[in-house]
Amino acid sequence: MAVDPIKERYTSKVGEVVIGATEDQGGTRSHTITIGGDSTLPFLQFEGEIPHPPVIAMEVVDVEPDWNEDVKKPFAGVLQDPAAWARKCVDEFGADLIYLKLDGANPDGEDKTPEQCAKTVEEVLKAVKVPLIVVGCGDADKDNEVMPTVAEAGAGENLLLGTAEEDNYKTLTAACMVHKHSIIALSPIDINICKQLNILISEMNLPLDRIVIDPTAAALGYGIEYVYSIMERIRLGALQGDKMLSMPVICTVGYEAWRAKEANAPEDEFPGWGDQEERAIMWETLTATTLLQAGAHVLVMRHPEAVRLTRKNLQELLVPNKF
Repeated sequence: MAVDPIKERYTSKVGEVVIGATEDQGGTRSHTITIGGDSTLPFLQFEGEIPHPPVIAMEVVDVEPDWNEDVKKPFAGVLQDPAAWARKCVDEFGADLIYLKLDGANPDGEDKTPEQCAKTVEEVLKAVKVPLIVVGCGDADKDNEVMPTVAEAGAGENLLLGTAEEDNYKTLTAACMVHKHSIIALSPIDINICKQLNILISEMNLPLDRIVIDPTAAALGYGIEYVYSIMERIRLGALQGDKMLSMPVICTVGYEAWRAKEANAPEDEFPGWGDQEERAIMWETLTATTLLQAGAHVLVMRHPEAVRLTRKNLQELLVPNKF
Protein backbone atom coordinates (compact mmCIF):
# COMPACT_ATOMS: atom_id res chain seq x y z
CA MET A 1 0.00 0.00 0.00
CA ALA A 2 1.36 3.38 -1.01
CA VAL A 3 2.02 5.79 1.83
CA ASP A 4 2.13 9.55 1.41
CA PRO A 5 5.32 10.89 3.02
CA ILE A 6 5.18 13.60 5.64
CA LYS A 7 6.43 16.78 4.00
CA GLU A 8 8.26 19.69 5.59
CA ARG A 9 7.05 23.13 4.51
CA TYR A 10 9.74 25.76 4.09
CA THR A 11 9.26 29.49 3.78
CA SER A 12 12.21 30.24 1.50
CA LYS A 13 14.88 28.68 -0.72
CA VAL A 14 18.60 28.80 -1.49
CA GLY A 15 19.58 31.80 -3.60
CA GLU A 16 20.89 31.40 -7.13
CA VAL A 17 24.32 32.44 -8.42
CA VAL A 18 25.24 32.52 -12.11
CA ILE A 19 28.82 31.73 -13.12
CA GLY A 20 30.16 32.69 -16.53
CA ALA A 21 28.95 35.02 -19.28
CA THR A 22 28.14 34.26 -22.90
CA GLU A 23 29.03 36.49 -25.85
CA ASP A 24 25.72 38.36 -25.76
CA GLN A 25 26.34 38.99 -22.05
CA GLY A 26 29.80 40.46 -22.62
CA GLY A 27 31.84 37.30 -22.12
CA THR A 28 33.22 34.43 -24.18
CA ARG A 29 31.71 31.34 -22.48
CA SER A 30 29.63 28.89 -24.49
CA HIS A 31 27.08 28.81 -21.67
CA THR A 32 26.54 29.89 -18.10
CA ILE A 33 26.04 27.70 -15.04
CA THR A 34 23.48 28.54 -12.38
CA ILE A 35 23.88 27.02 -8.92
CA GLY A 36 21.45 27.03 -6.01
CA GLY A 37 17.72 27.61 -6.09
CA ASP A 38 16.84 24.55 -3.98
CA SER A 39 13.62 24.74 -2.00
CA THR A 40 14.23 21.51 -0.07
CA LEU A 41 16.92 19.58 1.73
CA PRO A 42 19.35 17.78 -0.61
CA PHE A 43 17.63 15.43 -3.08
CA LEU A 44 14.25 15.36 -1.32
CA GLN A 45 12.41 16.16 -4.55
CA PHE A 46 9.05 15.20 -3.03
CA GLU A 47 9.31 18.19 -0.68
CA GLY A 48 10.48 20.87 -3.10
CA GLU A 49 12.43 21.71 -6.23
CA ILE A 50 16.07 21.26 -7.22
CA PRO A 51 16.12 23.43 -10.37
CA HIS A 52 19.90 23.31 -10.81
CA PRO A 53 21.67 20.02 -9.99
CA PRO A 54 25.10 20.19 -8.30
CA VAL A 55 28.08 20.54 -10.63
CA ILE A 56 31.67 19.33 -10.63
CA ALA A 57 34.66 21.61 -11.15
CA MET A 58 38.05 20.04 -11.84
CA GLU A 59 41.13 21.60 -10.28
CA VAL A 60 43.92 23.03 -12.44
CA VAL A 61 47.07 24.64 -11.01
CA ASP A 62 49.24 27.22 -12.79
CA VAL A 63 52.44 25.40 -11.77
CA GLU A 64 53.05 21.67 -11.51
CA PRO A 65 51.59 20.78 -8.10
CA ASP A 66 53.14 18.69 -5.37
CA TRP A 67 50.35 16.11 -5.54
CA ASN A 68 50.28 12.37 -5.04
CA GLU A 69 51.64 10.69 -8.18
CA ASP A 70 48.41 8.72 -8.62
CA VAL A 71 46.34 11.87 -9.04
CA LYS A 72 48.96 13.45 -11.33
CA LYS A 73 49.15 10.42 -13.61
CA PRO A 74 45.96 11.11 -15.65
CA PHE A 75 47.34 14.57 -16.48
CA ALA A 76 50.79 13.48 -17.63
CA GLY A 77 52.13 15.83 -20.29
CA VAL A 78 49.94 18.83 -19.37
CA LEU A 79 50.87 19.52 -15.74
CA GLN A 80 53.10 22.43 -16.76
CA ASP A 81 50.55 23.89 -19.16
CA PRO A 82 47.38 25.00 -17.34
CA ALA A 83 45.55 25.78 -20.59
CA ALA A 84 46.14 22.27 -21.95
CA TRP A 85 45.34 20.81 -18.53
CA ALA A 86 42.01 22.63 -18.45
CA ARG A 87 41.21 21.50 -21.99
CA LYS A 88 41.87 17.88 -21.01
CA CYS A 89 39.58 18.19 -17.98
CA VAL A 90 36.74 19.48 -20.14
CA ASP A 91 37.19 17.47 -23.34
CA GLU A 92 38.20 14.10 -21.87
CA PHE A 93 36.79 14.10 -18.35
CA GLY A 94 33.65 16.20 -18.74
CA ALA A 95 34.32 18.90 -16.14
CA ASP A 96 31.39 21.30 -15.75
CA LEU A 97 33.73 24.11 -14.68
CA ILE A 98 37.44 24.72 -14.26
CA TYR A 99 38.80 25.67 -10.83
CA LEU A 100 42.10 27.46 -11.52
CA LYS A 101 44.38 27.85 -8.52
CA LEU A 102 47.17 30.40 -8.87
CA ASP A 103 49.72 28.67 -6.66
CA GLY A 104 52.53 30.10 -8.76
CA ALA A 105 51.98 33.48 -7.11
CA ASN A 106 53.06 32.15 -3.73
CA PRO A 107 56.03 34.20 -2.42
CA ASP A 108 57.57 30.99 -1.07
CA GLY A 109 57.32 29.40 -4.51
CA GLU A 110 57.72 30.94 -7.96
CA ASP A 111 56.39 34.31 -6.76
CA LYS A 112 54.70 35.05 -10.10
CA THR A 113 53.66 38.64 -10.74
CA PRO A 114 50.03 39.74 -10.99
CA GLU A 115 50.54 40.21 -14.73
CA GLN A 116 51.83 36.64 -15.14
CA CYS A 117 48.85 35.30 -13.24
CA ALA A 118 46.44 37.36 -15.33
CA LYS A 119 48.04 36.00 -18.51
CA THR A 120 47.48 32.44 -17.28
CA VAL A 121 43.82 33.18 -16.65
CA GLU A 122 43.48 34.62 -20.14
CA GLU A 123 45.11 31.53 -21.66
CA VAL A 124 42.76 29.20 -19.81
CA LEU A 125 39.76 31.29 -20.86
CA LYS A 126 40.87 30.88 -24.48
CA ALA A 127 41.47 27.14 -24.09
CA VAL A 128 38.04 26.20 -22.72
CA LYS A 129 34.54 27.62 -23.00
CA VAL A 130 33.10 26.47 -19.68
CA PRO A 131 32.74 28.99 -16.82
CA LEU A 132 35.81 29.57 -14.66
CA ILE A 133 36.53 29.69 -10.94
CA VAL A 134 39.83 31.40 -10.06
CA VAL A 135 41.43 31.46 -6.62
CA GLY A 136 44.68 32.90 -5.32
CA CYS A 137 47.67 31.19 -3.72
CA GLY A 138 46.45 31.56 -0.15
CA ASP A 139 48.97 34.21 0.91
CA ALA A 140 46.74 37.13 1.89
CA ASP A 141 49.11 39.96 0.99
CA LYS A 142 50.08 38.46 -2.36
CA ASP A 143 46.47 37.63 -3.23
CA ASN A 144 45.56 41.26 -2.60
CA GLU A 145 48.08 42.19 -5.29
CA VAL A 146 47.17 39.44 -7.75
CA MET A 147 43.40 39.13 -7.68
CA PRO A 148 42.48 42.72 -8.71
CA THR A 149 44.67 42.30 -11.81
CA VAL A 150 43.09 38.90 -12.51
CA ALA A 151 39.62 40.39 -12.06
CA GLU A 152 40.43 43.13 -14.55
CA ALA A 153 41.85 40.63 -17.07
CA GLY A 154 38.65 38.59 -16.82
CA ALA A 155 36.27 41.54 -16.97
CA GLY A 156 33.05 40.54 -18.67
CA GLU A 157 33.49 36.81 -17.98
CA ASN A 158 31.60 36.74 -14.65
CA LEU A 159 34.27 34.66 -12.95
CA LEU A 160 33.84 33.16 -9.50
CA LEU A 161 36.83 34.54 -7.56
CA GLY A 162 38.26 33.44 -4.23
CA THR A 163 38.78 33.46 -1.51
CA ALA A 164 37.47 36.16 0.80
CA GLU A 165 37.98 35.66 4.52
CA GLU A 166 36.82 37.62 7.56
CA ASP A 167 40.19 39.37 8.01
CA ASN A 168 40.92 39.78 4.31
CA TYR A 169 37.84 40.38 2.17
CA LYS A 170 37.78 44.04 1.17
CA THR A 171 40.22 44.02 -1.77
CA LEU A 172 38.66 41.00 -3.45
CA THR A 173 35.13 42.25 -2.85
CA ALA A 174 35.99 45.60 -4.40
CA ALA A 175 37.55 43.87 -7.43
CA CYS A 176 34.42 41.75 -7.89
CA MET A 177 32.23 44.85 -7.71
CA VAL A 178 34.27 46.86 -10.21
CA HIS A 179 34.65 44.06 -12.75
CA LYS A 180 31.30 42.33 -12.13
CA HIS A 181 32.45 38.96 -10.83
CA SER A 182 31.13 36.72 -8.04
CA ILE A 183 33.01 35.86 -4.86
CA ILE A 184 33.77 32.84 -2.65
CA ALA A 185 33.34 33.60 1.06
CA LEU A 186 35.51 31.24 3.11
CA SER A 187 34.78 30.57 6.78
CA PRO A 188 36.41 28.06 9.19
CA ILE A 189 33.50 25.63 9.76
CA ASP A 190 31.74 28.21 11.93
CA ILE A 191 28.14 29.23 11.27
CA ASN A 192 28.48 32.61 13.00
CA ILE A 193 31.64 33.59 11.12
CA CYS A 194 29.98 32.41 7.90
CA LYS A 195 27.04 34.75 8.48
CA GLN A 196 29.23 37.63 9.62
CA LEU A 197 31.45 37.42 6.54
CA ASN A 198 28.43 37.44 4.24
CA ILE A 199 27.12 40.50 6.08
CA LEU A 200 30.46 42.30 5.73
CA ILE A 201 30.68 41.53 2.00
CA SER A 202 27.07 42.57 1.36
CA GLU A 203 27.63 45.81 3.29
CA MET A 204 30.18 46.72 0.61
CA ASN A 205 27.19 46.50 -1.78
CA LEU A 206 28.10 43.25 -3.51
CA PRO A 207 24.70 41.62 -4.13
CA LEU A 208 23.86 38.40 -2.30
CA ASP A 209 23.34 36.64 -5.63
CA ARG A 210 27.06 37.02 -6.30
CA ILE A 211 28.27 35.30 -3.12
CA VAL A 212 29.09 31.59 -2.80
CA ILE A 213 29.85 30.05 0.60
CA ASP A 214 32.91 27.87 1.24
CA PRO A 215 32.27 26.56 4.78
CA THR A 216 35.63 24.69 4.69
CA ALA A 217 35.23 21.00 3.97
CA ALA A 218 37.01 17.99 5.42
CA ALA A 219 37.94 14.60 4.05
CA LEU A 220 36.17 11.39 4.91
CA GLY A 221 37.15 10.47 8.46
CA TYR A 222 38.67 13.87 9.26
CA GLY A 223 35.79 15.69 10.89
CA ILE A 224 33.42 15.35 7.97
CA GLU A 225 30.53 14.79 10.41
CA TYR A 226 31.05 18.27 11.85
CA VAL A 227 31.28 19.78 8.36
CA TYR A 228 28.08 17.94 7.44
CA SER A 229 26.27 19.43 10.45
CA ILE A 230 27.42 22.97 9.58
CA MET A 231 26.37 22.60 5.94
CA GLU A 232 23.02 21.20 7.05
CA ARG A 233 22.51 24.23 9.31
CA ILE A 234 23.38 26.53 6.40
CA ARG A 235 20.77 24.83 4.20
CA LEU A 236 18.11 24.90 6.94
CA GLY A 237 18.85 28.56 7.57
CA ALA A 238 18.37 29.35 3.89
CA LEU A 239 15.10 27.40 3.74
CA GLN A 240 13.85 29.21 6.84
CA GLY A 241 14.52 32.62 5.31
CA ASP A 242 17.93 33.64 6.72
CA LYS A 243 19.27 35.78 3.87
CA MET A 244 22.83 35.66 5.18
CA LEU A 245 22.86 31.87 4.85
CA SER A 246 20.98 31.72 1.56
CA MET A 247 23.98 31.35 -0.76
CA PRO A 248 25.03 28.19 -2.63
CA VAL A 249 27.93 26.15 -1.23
CA ILE A 250 31.26 25.13 -2.79
CA CYS A 251 33.51 22.38 -1.34
CA THR A 252 37.18 21.70 -2.17
CA VAL A 253 36.87 17.92 -2.15
CA GLY A 254 40.09 16.99 -3.96
CA TYR A 255 42.33 19.11 -1.76
CA GLU A 256 40.92 17.62 1.42
CA ALA A 257 40.68 13.99 0.29
CA TRP A 258 44.14 13.69 -1.25
CA ARG A 259 45.95 15.02 1.81
CA ALA A 260 44.38 12.42 4.10
CA LYS A 261 46.66 9.69 5.43
CA GLU A 262 44.37 7.01 4.06
CA ALA A 263 44.77 8.35 0.52
CA ASN A 264 48.57 8.30 0.66
CA ALA A 265 49.68 5.51 2.98
CA PRO A 266 51.60 2.88 0.94
CA GLU A 267 50.01 -0.56 0.76
CA ASP A 268 53.25 -2.32 1.76
CA GLU A 269 53.11 -0.55 5.12
CA PHE A 270 49.34 -1.02 5.51
CA PRO A 271 48.54 -4.24 3.62
CA GLY A 272 45.11 -4.52 5.18
CA TRP A 273 44.09 -1.19 3.64
CA GLY A 274 44.16 -2.50 0.09
CA ASP A 275 45.52 -0.99 -3.12
CA GLN A 276 46.67 2.58 -2.45
CA GLU A 277 45.51 4.13 -5.72
CA GLU A 278 42.07 2.54 -5.60
CA ARG A 279 41.74 3.49 -1.94
CA ALA A 280 42.65 7.12 -2.65
CA ILE A 281 40.16 7.40 -5.50
CA MET A 282 37.43 5.99 -3.28
CA TRP A 283 38.45 8.40 -0.49
CA GLU A 284 37.82 11.32 -2.83
CA THR A 285 34.61 9.78 -4.19
CA LEU A 286 33.11 9.08 -0.78
CA THR A 287 34.08 12.52 0.48
CA ALA A 288 32.35 14.05 -2.55
CA THR A 289 29.17 11.99 -2.29
CA THR A 290 28.90 12.70 1.44
CA LEU A 291 29.18 16.44 0.82
CA LEU A 292 26.53 16.17 -1.91
CA GLN A 293 24.16 14.78 0.72
CA ALA A 294 25.14 17.63 3.04
CA GLY A 295 24.13 20.24 0.46
CA ALA A 296 27.13 21.08 -1.73
CA HIS A 297 26.33 22.81 -5.03
CA VAL A 298 29.88 22.83 -6.48
CA LEU A 299 32.37 20.01 -5.87
CA VAL A 300 36.01 20.83 -6.68
CA MET A 301 37.66 17.50 -7.57
CA ARG A 302 40.94 16.10 -8.88
CA HIS A 303 40.98 12.50 -10.06
CA PRO A 304 38.96 11.75 -13.23
CA GLU A 305 37.79 8.35 -11.94
CA ALA A 306 36.50 9.94 -8.73
CA VAL A 307 34.70 12.49 -10.91
CA ARG A 308 33.11 9.71 -12.96
CA LEU A 309 31.94 7.77 -9.91
CA THR A 310 30.61 10.90 -8.21
CA ARG A 311 28.70 11.94 -11.32
CA LYS A 312 27.15 8.46 -11.52
CA ASN A 313 26.01 8.74 -7.90
CA LEU A 314 24.66 12.24 -8.52
CA GLN A 315 22.58 11.05 -11.46
CA GLU A 316 21.10 8.31 -9.29
CA LEU A 317 20.28 10.78 -6.51
CA LEU A 318 18.49 13.05 -8.97
CA VAL A 319 15.97 10.35 -9.92
CA PRO A 320 12.61 11.55 -8.51
CA ASN A 321 11.68 9.98 -5.16
CA LYS A 322 9.01 7.29 -5.38
CA PHE A 323 6.78 6.13 -2.55
